[in-house]
Amino acid sequence: MKTIHSYWAYIVLAILIFTVVNAIIGLKQKKEFTDKDLRLGLFTLIVSHIQLLIGFAWYFMSPWYKALQDDAASVMANKELRLLAVEHPITMILAIVLITIGWSKHKKKTEDQAKFKTFAIFYGLALLLILSRIPWSNWF
Repeated sequence: MKTIHSYWAYIVLAILIFTVVNAIIGLKQKKEFTDKDLRLGLFTLIVSHIQLLIGFAWYFMSPWYKALQDDAASVMANKELRLLAVEHPITMILAIVLITIGWSKHKKKTEDQAKFKTFAIFYGLALLLILSRIPWSNWF
């Protein structure tokens, strides 16, 4: 499960970065918001939610969750364990919430620039949160 979660994270990151860059370009160049842009935002929403479900499954099987249950004080005192047991999961949930809010809000917009702006802001903030709490030492 850990391997699936790790590899799927690359897919999520790539698609999220592409979606944010696409939204910024669309906003700056005052492009029309097309079906391609809509599908890109939806695909980002879907793959990020799949990652969340994989993450939940892995988290409750992980040694970090068990360590948190057994001795929360020790986990909170250890920077690396705290990242994996607390900070990473909470931050990723918040990032997925931002993506979901961005998707919902963009549907209510009628102007193309407003749709691009909504994606750029909410998906962009989600990207920043994700990048801030990836356990980079486990990836490289």
